Amino acid sequence: MHKEGVTLTNEFWQAIIHNDSSYDSKFFYAVKSTGIFCRPSCKSRIPNRNNVRIFHHAEQALSENFRPCKRCKPNGITLPNEEWVEQIKDYIEKHYDESLTLDMLAEMCHGSPFHLQRTFKRIIGLTPIEYIQQLRVLKATEYLLHTNQSIKEISTAVGIENPEYFATLFKKKTGFTPTEYRKKNEMKEGYDNEFLQK
Repeated sequence: MHKEGVTLTNEFWQAIIHNDSSYDSKFFYAVKSTGIFCRPSCKSRIPNRNNVRIFHHAEQALSENFRPCKRCKPNGITLPNEEWVEQIKDYIEKHYDESLTLDMLAEMCHGSPFHLQRTFKRIIGLTPIEYIQQLRVLKATEYLLHTNQSIKEISTAVGIENPEYFATLFKKKTGFTPTEYRKKNEMKEGYDNEFLQK
């Protein structure tokens, strides 16, 4: 039983998975993993049933900090683009080590890939994929400087399964291969330590 006493019945679940608009006036559903709430008729990806919360009113979902879906606009109000992009950025920052695509992000945040790409670039100055790449390279530099992990391990840790692609991307963004970057900074650190000991 959820806090507000509304249980996800099989009837409600069937309405969600079949996008049944006849239930739109009966309930709203929120997805805990995305923090978004929708109408039953929303054409977004079918959520994991364990992550679904049911509300009779949009205000209930809003009061529990769920955000309205950009696609189905369950409360009739569209989330401001700046806030929407900030939420997507937060999601990327928490999940950069996973496989992320523009289509997946658009589906997750209930928008179209075209709108997401255009809006994100206008507000952040980078496309979502460029932002993911920049974040992954930044995290990789931290691993290179502060761990002894192999390049392959670091590549995987930042969400890139192909070490060759990782090395190419890293060099494109930093001007160095991961190995060169690590060696350059080890030499600099060694020089700094030698200087401090004198």
